[in-house]
Amino acid sequence: MNIAVYGATGHTGRLAAAGLRARGHDVILSGRDEGRLKALADELGGAAVHRAALDDHAALVALAERADVLIHCAGPFTHTGRPVALAAAEGGCHYVDHALEQHHTAWMFAEMDPLARRAGIAMVTAMSFYGGFGDLLAGAVAAGVPDIGRLTVAYAVNGWRLTTGAKQTAELLFAATDRIVYEDGEFRVADVEPRNAVYPFPPPLGPRTMIAPIPSSDVVTIPRHVRARRVEAQLTADTFTEEHAFTSEHADPATRAGSSFMVAVQAVTPGGPLAGQVSGRDLWRASALTSVEAAVRLAEGHEPGVFGPSEAFAAQPYLRDLEKLGLFTLRLPEGTSS
Repeated sequence: MNIAVYGATGHTGRLAAAGLRARGHDVILSGRDEGRLKALADELGGAAVHRAALDDHAALVALAERADVLIHCAGPFTHTGRPVALAAAEGGCHYVDHALEQHHTAWMFAEMDPLARRAGIAMVTAMSFYGGFGDLLAGAVAAGVPDIGRLTVAYAVNGWRLTTGAKQTAELLFAATDRIVYEDGEFRVADVEPRNAVYPFPPPLGPRTMIAPIPSSDVVTIPRHVRARRVEAQLTADTFTEEHAFTSEHADPATRAGSSFMVAVQAVTPGGPLAGQVSGRDLWRASALTSVEAAVRLAEGHEPGVFGPSEAFAAQPYLRDLEKLGLFTLRLPEGTSS
């Protein structure tokens, strides 16, 4: 199978391309800089290269026509998501993206679903660390639970070193006033004033001060498969105040690999709270290989349409398979349905 990686020379794209090659798949490296793409191809021991700028629709469609699946790694998706997704549908290849942005995810469901069905392809949006891990964990914790009053996704991240794309995405998201919230069983767009909250992470972290809410894509995807009256995402308040977090565009791969994380979900039910967590190191590698796993599964066949992570794949088995890859340690409530 041929799997294309758009944004292949970025940090996530390089990890995704290397992950695909390690699994024995043919990779098409794509982006706007042909020289950097060729250099990466040499590093990987040889790979196809396809130059395609975001404003070159014909080149993007030609890329999709060459591929069985396209993994889109080049954010911010506020700017890059639409042209690549439209090209994937026109070119007839499956699609996976790393989007964190809520409005891109909402647009994918509203606008791309009919196009994907017409093209006979599956498109999985928000298959990344932020957003994707929360959605998958919520799907595993809340499976079969019919009445959830509040579901909270909490991200604890230490040592995160932002790339240029991640920095631009963070600046866009936290400056935005039109956030999508899910309250009282309904979506609405609102200017939400962030607050400080405390989330009870299990040991060794313990309770942490959080930014709440954060405008994460899992707020859009979770209500599609979990019956909750309220969904909120939170992030540890000290993640962005760490030294070098916003001045790390040129950090080396070893430094970027030094991050540690815990993603936790708590579902408040009439019978008491249900909670689960994943914890590990190197959120960049975890994010990249999560999308690689999705791409490989899509290439093997999937019904057409646009899906969030837990809609595309059964959440608990998917998380267990990622755990076997060494990406994290998974903890779920006893008796959780698969």
